[in-house]
Amino acid sequence: MSEDSKVKGPASYFPSIEKKYGQPIDHWLNLLAGLGDKKHMERVAWLKSEHGMGHGHANALVAHHLASSKQ
Repeated sequence: MSEDSKVKGPASYFPSIEKKYGQPIDHWLNLLAGLGDKKHMERVAWLKSEHGMGHGHANALVAHHLASSKQ
């Protein structure tokens, strides 16, 4: 894989998130969409406490979700 075609940013965590937690990324993004107006770190804390997710994975999902919802 060339350097230009590598996935960068939060999405680079997606394959390992799907493998570790057994759900597609859309599942997690849909859950995050249902959290209303919670702030970034509140969403990260929720994924960690309610779903046992590690900080890096939770942060990547939240960052991607918030960035894509602004578009």
